[in-house]
Amino acid sequence: MVKFGFRLPDFPLDNSDSARFHRQIIENMDAVSEGGFDSAWVADHFIPWASWKPEDSPTVECWTTLAHLSAKYPDLTWGPIVLCQSYRNPAVLAKKVAALCAFIPGKFVFGIGAGWKDNEYRMYNFPFPKASVRIKQMEEQIEIAKRLWTEDRVTWEGEHYAVYDCIVSPKPDPVPPVMVGGGGEKLTLRVAAKHADWWNFQGGTVDYFTHKLNVLKEHCDAVGRDFDEIVQTWSVSCVAIGDTEQEAEQIARKSPFFTEDGAIYGTPEQLVEKFQERAEAGCQHFQLRFADFPGTEGVARFGREVLPHVR
Repeated sequence: MVKFGFRLPDFPLDNSDSARFHRQIIENMDAVSEGGFDSAWVADHFIPWASWKPEDSPTVECWTTLAHLSAKYPDLTWGPIVLCQSYRNPAVLAKKVAALCAFIPGKFVFGIGAGWKDNEYRMYNFPFPKASVRIKQMEEQIEIAKRLWTEDRVTWEGEHYAVYDCIVSPKPDPVPPVMVGGGGEKLTLRVAAKHADWWNFQGGTVDYFTHKLNVLKEHCDAVGRDFDEIVQTWSVSCVAIGDTEQEAEQIARKSPFFTEDGAIYGTPEQLVEKFQERAEAGCQHFQLRFADFPGTEGVARFGREVLPHVR
């Protein structure tokens, strides 16, 4: 069954202060919960990732937000999209995940990425090595987490990270799936082939998605992994629904996340066709950002008029 998730905005899209922005999130989450969505996703940044947004804009902190909202909406599956491996000690992060899973067992996806926002690294005093190093660090983070979630005591040394006689208790039961975010064809997709239970694709066209899947398949073949074991996910940054295609396009183009090749808009019937096409291409789980946020009509109407028909 094709599943759908809601991607929370991580900073206001209007001039709202922090209090109003958080009310907007809750209003949208109420619509998500009532609309039959399967999951919700939170980005991991300390300042707005978009260059057009002032750096001092209110910005949610990923882990705090996940902990609070997963308690408020326990029927949803929750995950970061995606955690920056550099921002938390690997063993401490594995412990934090295990602790959250004790409250929402089977309802958490461990989304992890290599990190990319260099000014954010500098601002918070994290080292920013070259991409190949950050990707290797991500792989070591995954290795440490999986061991700590399944073994009693762990001693493990990698090139960048290590743990010594380390304990995580309680263990997550079940162990959460690992979702690797990123589309780098030489390194990131190879890590996904080796370690990911889910893979996250960001934006783009059906042809581009298909190309990335083919590269991932090649890496799976090279490392002896069954490609069909990996859940394919697609994050869509701009979704708009309207009574006519023209109305939906107008809504979409008002969004700062609109791109010609990444936005998906149309009438309910057109959206059903577009998401069915992407599901047929291989996507099993969509994460959607709606163009009319902070309004709730887009997400509510999608839940009523699109989601059931694509499923």
